[in-house]
Amino acid sequence: MTALRNLKLIAAALVLIVLVGMVGFHFIEGWPWFDGFYMTITTLTTIGYMETHPLSHAGRVFNSVLMLVGVGTVFLAIGSLTQALLEFELQSVFGRKRMEREISRLTGHYIICGAGRVGRSVAREFGRKPAPFVIVENKREKIDRYASEGWLSLEGDATQERTLEEAGIARAKGLVAATTADATNIYIVLTARAMNPNLKIIARASEDSAEKHLRTAGADNVISPYLFAGSRIAQTLMRPGVMNFFDAAHGHLGMDLEMDEIPVTSGSRLAGKTIATSGIRQETGVIVLAIHRKDGMRFNPTSDDVIQAGDSLIAMGDPEKLRILEQAAAAK
Repeated sequence: MTALRNLKLIAAALVLIVLVGMVGFHFIEGWPWFDGFYMTITTLTTIGYMETHPLSHAGRVFNSVLMLVGVGTVFLAIGSLTQALLEFELQSVFGRKRMEREISRLTGHYIICGAGRVGRSVAREFGRKPAPFVIVENKREKIDRYASEGWLSLEGDATQERTLEEAGIARAKGLVAATTADATNIYIVLTARAMNPNLKIIARASEDSAEKHLRTAGADNVISPYLFAGSRIAQTLMRPGVMNFFDAAHGHLGMDLEMDEIPVTSGSRLAGKTIATSGIRQETGVIVLAIHRKDGMRFNPTSDDVIQAGDSLIAMGDPEKLRILEQAAAAK
């Protein structure tokens, strides 16, 4: 912000002028340091008190220069401060309006309710994909903290229908209830499920007893960060190779490897073909680990397994090759 940068420079100039005034009155008039400081402040603020001590001719010349330079700098500071406040206010207003317009254009997006550590981790994973999402949080300071990430955010209570409407729940693909309070997450799930019965809802549970209530409220899946962390620690100790493989597949080790779920549409050239005749392995080098269907998951599919429209391929490989497979799995 230009005004803010100018304001910092002017503030530094004012400090320098005060120091020069103190030094000048001390050495020209022989005043104590505090008297020089007091005289400089009354001069800069144009209060008009009488002189602290009678001034000599040299002192009056010095004070005249101090008036011209100091008072002019003070007026510049007032102007810059006003400009900075106006810029901040306008930027805040227009920034919110722009964000509201961008949220209103979203479709097939995800809504993250809660901008805590779990919500932030979810947002970063969506950002890596990338997948469109909006964060709903009722604490302004948390939204401001993540503004530098460029994430779309909405200040409001996610348990309220109006807030979820503003987040585009009718057009959303999924919702994450990630607040730290189980009771709040239950209310969010209840409200979201009533507003969009087809919405995919994932909820965070802090207590084991909350899982049953969250599922009853309408959550499709319930995940406990503490249970997951404990399991992950134990598995890393007992099966470090397996966990390293999963980390590599999720891109957490800096390797050029990724695991993804790729839906096959009815118009795809892959629909109706077997794993062997689809040419997936030969053309992309991607490994199909499983085929996800409505009736279940078929792990380690054979070359004779047929890919059907509506299936989702659980595949692993180079991220660019996975994007090529996504294009092949989409409608022509």
